[in-house]
Amino acid sequence: MSSVGANSLHPSHTPTTALLEIRGVSKCFGRRDVLKGVSLSIASGEFLTLLGESGSGKTTLLRLIAGFEQPSAGEIWMGGERLDTLPPYKRRVNTVFQHYALFPHLSVRDNVAYGLRVKNTPAAEIGDRVDQSLRMVKMEEFAASRPSKLSGGQQQRVALARALVNRPQLLLLDEPLSALDANLRKQMQGELKSLQRELGITFLFVTHDQEEAMALSDRIALLRDGALEQVATAREIYAHPATAYTAQFIGQTNLLQGEIRGSIATCGVLRWPLDAPDGLAIFSLRPEAIRLCAGGGRQATEVKFRASIRQQLYGGSSELLEVDCGAGQFLRVRIPVHGPLSGEHDFVFSIADAVRVQE
Repeated sequence: MSSVGANSLHPSHTPTTALLEIRGVSKCFGRRDVLKGVSLSIASGEFLTLLGESGSGKTTLLRLIAGFEQPSAGEIWMGGERLDTLPPYKRRVNTVFQHYALFPHLSVRDNVAYGLRVKNTPAAEIGDRVDQSLRMVKMEEFAASRPSKLSGGQQQRVALARALVNRPQLLLLDEPLSALDANLRKQMQGELKSLQRELGITFLFVTHDQEEAMALSDRIALLRDGALEQVATAREIYAHPATAYTAQFIGQTNLLQGEIRGSIATCGVLRWPLDAPDGLAIFSLRPEAIRLCAGGGRQATEVKFRASIRQQLYGGSSELLEVDCGAGQFLRVRIPVHGPLSGEHDFVFSIADAVRVQE
């Protein structure tokens, strides 16, 4: 059995004040199980990201919370009240979609006001709330503009304002940045995080981009084939992945297949002491955890090995090496920019950085 018990499929800290509770939720479309008994608590004011590959169930879970689909089993609670039995218009939940669906014939102001008018909100109140929402996203000066005159980032802000004007307790965001170019996407990530902190609204964000999830989230819930693989803070899920799948999905890693025998872990040519029962084992070793060894001996808490350089890829602030350890074992190593390398070199890593994971 793996020693990753503390890094299980549960969060590293349970939210103290849960705004949303998803209790054993499953969803079937015909014979296909899209969600399989998902349970998850989201704290008030938390920025939680649902991360996973296409088809993992992220958007389906979002649609269940919004009320666009009904669960096949399980319950959804919000603020201590049953949510999944309410129609969408009675849920204090709003959604920002990947495609912003702004009305092209309406101004920015009228797009933001549309939902309030549908609810027959008093006209005097509509004006104040629309102004407030546009100020929140810094779009007041574009109030009279049509969506076609706005950039992608500006349209995204209008979509946010249209959701925020309804004063939701929970904002659902379904890959809202995926239509933006790379530079604007980075900028909007920062703005989105700042806005969430300023407003204190709970954000449930869906993405398949692990770098985006790491940058934005208080916690990440990684979905795999309709089930939760791991829920943890961004730092914990990267440094202490619970499973081999998590380790490979979140960043790059070297998966070391090996065996523990007589308190020694052996993975190819690599060996180190480990106080664990005998048996097969898998370890995740991040490329940046391995460094060039300048010479001399090693610490008792380190593993030193010799390998030849097969490939060197320049990446600006760092370089990615592929090294041959012998006996058919290859590792990826990320080092600070060094200059051209060739031949054999000594490398070293800390035993603590070889994190045991479940298969």
